[in-house]
Amino acid sequence: MAFNELKEAVLIGFFLAFMIGPVFFMLIQTSIIKGARAAIVFDLGVMLGDVVFILMAYYGSKSLLEKIKDDPKMFLIGGLILLVYGLITYLDKSQKRAIQDETLVLQEKSNYTKLFIKGFLLNFINVGVLAFWLGMIVVVGPNLEMDPEKIFNYFAVILISYLITDIGKIVLAKQLKRKLTPKVIYKIKRTMGVLLMIFGVALLLKGIIPKEKLNLKNVIDKVEKTN
Repeated sequence: MAFNELKEAVLIGFFLAFMIGPVFFMLIQTSIIKGARAAIVFDLGVMLGDVVFILMAYYGSKSLLEKIKDDPKMFLIGGLILLVYGLITYLDKSQKRAIQDETLVLQEKSNYTKLFIKGFLLNFINVGVLAFWLGMIVVVGPNLEMDPEKIFNYFAVILISYLITDIGKIVLAKQLKRKLTPKVIYKIKRTMGVLLMIFGVALLLKGIIPKEKLNLKNVIDKVEKTN
C-alpha cells in the first residue's frame, strides 16, 4: 500500500469519526453515562454496520445499490425508527427520581450485547452511510485497479483510523463524568432524545418530499424559468 494511499485512508477515517449525526451523539452519551468499555462495545456495533455496507457496495451491483439508496421507503422506515427512539429517550423518566440528590452518581448496568446491537442498528438504518460507502467504492475502486487486496487494505485502514479516533473521543468524554450530576445527565438524555427526533424528521422529509424538490439547483432553475 503506497504512502499516499495510507495517508489518505487515515485522514478519511479521522474525519469520518467527527461527522455529526445520531451515532456521534449516542457514542458520547454512552461513554459519559455507561463508561468507556460500554461505549467501545457500542462503537464496534457501529463498525459492523459500516463493514456490512462496504461489503454491499463492493459485491452488489451499482444500479441495485442506487435503487435502495433512493427508495423513499428506506428513508421513511429509518426516520420513523429514529423518531420513535428519540421520543422514548426524551420521555424516559426512570432517572428523574435521582435528580434531587446532587451527590449521587448514576450507575447504569451495561448490557453489552444490547449495546452492540443498538450501535449496529443505529448505523445500519441510516441510508446516508450506504450512499457514502457506495461513493467511496466508485471513486476509490478504479484508482486501486479494483484489486480486492488493495481495496481491503484501504478500507481496513479507514475503519481502524475511525475506531482509534472514536476511542480518543470516548476517553475524553469519560473524563467529564466526574463533573456531571444526575440532573445534568438527565438533561443530556432529554437533549439526545430531541436530537434523535430531529434526525428522524429529516429522514422522514427525505422520504415524503420528492427528490427534485430537495435539490436546490432544480428549484433555482424552475424559478428562473418562471421569470
